[in-house]
Amino acid sequence: MQLQELKPTHKGKRSQRVGRGGKRGTYCGRGVKGQNSRAGAKMMPMIREMIKRYPKLRGYRHSGVPKNIVVVNLDILEKKFKIGETVSPETLLKLRIIRNINGKAPKVKILGRGELKKSLIFENCLVSGKAKEIIEKAGGTVKILNPKS
Repeated sequence: MQLQELKPTHKGKRSQRVGRGGKRGTYCGRGVKGQNSRAGAKMMPMIREMIKRYPKLRGYRHSGVPKNIVVVNLDILEKKFKIGETVSPETLLKLRIIRNINGKAPKVKILGRGELKKSLIFENCLVSGKAKEIIEKAGGTVKILNPKS
């Protein structure tokens, strides 16, 4: 005889049917009203509810910055570049500030975190409003070659 072949000598206890009178009171532990208080209540599996609701959740289709855009802040450019140099995706790749994505140079967006005291020339980069103000205050210029690409 093996462990999995052992069986109990007594019969299994039947679960008590509630809602038939007795010592459980008016609602018999089922609560007041609702689907679970009724006889024959069948709850829908929760996973189905979640799957049905998921596409309607906020932020389901759009989650922040697109995958083919790389964000670079001004404080990094302040350290890596000298006065009068041009900042473009190609120069950022050479200095290893950004990496290729799927074998191509990604689009670059310049954000305004940090200070910029050098006059730099920005070419072919997307620039935020705050970053543009800081760049122009430092004496730099922003040239967008392909505005809609």
